Amino acid sequence: MNPRILMIEDDASICDMTKMNLNMNGFLQVYCASDGEEGLAMAARLVPDLILLDIMLPGIDGLTVCRNLKNNPALADIPVIMLTAKGEENDIVLGLEMGADDYVTKPYSSKVLAARIAARLRKKSAAPPETRTVTLGALTIDLIAYRAELNGRPLMLTADEFKTLALLTSNPGRVFTRNQIIREVKGDNYSVTARAIDMHIVNLRKKLGEWADRIETVRGIGYKAAGE
Repeated sequence: MNPRILMIEDDASICDMTKMNLNMNGFLQVYCASDGEEGLAMAARLVPDLILLDIMLPGIDGLTVCRNLKNNPALADIPVIMLTAKGEENDIVLGLEMGADDYVTKPYSSKVLAARIAARLRKKSAAPPETRTVTLGALTIDLIAYRAELNGRPLMLTADEFKTLALLTSNPGRVFTRNQIIREVKGDNYSVTARAIDMHIVNLRKKLGEWADRIETVRGIGYKAAGE
């Protein structure tokens, strides 16, 4: 089945060019919406397999669109790739915090965009409904027993270190901002500075030893676990 892709972009020339390039890369069902309101309406009607979302939109901006999508149970699982101009670091952080799965900076390569789309669609189709054990290379994490092993040997982690490692490795390749990590590990009402997460990651990397470089820093944004 050919996946349905919805692009929410107010520049018609960019939308037309992207649609043509995606068609050439095998994505034949590409739909365009010119503003946030139309995009939300089309998303509800089409329930696409993936959404390309520009941040700078007339009316309802892209960040608000992303938040509305992720707050809608019928649409929350649709992967969202943000399209943003270079230098909009704060917007990227906000978008990821609102649930965007990836971002591509303009001007972008059509081949790179197609590859990002394909990767997100593969991950979506391969995702099990519920996972109790995460395996990433030599690392195995039991989410029920709160146990992590590296090369068959147990890792002595604090509860927060375990939660952080589980969050990142359960979503390899996905970038998490510091605030996202704080919310997942500590909850919404816990006061922790974003920079405290940096030291937290330092301690976790020390315990991971040779595997430490698999926890990658995304400068100005946060952290991610490298995939296989």
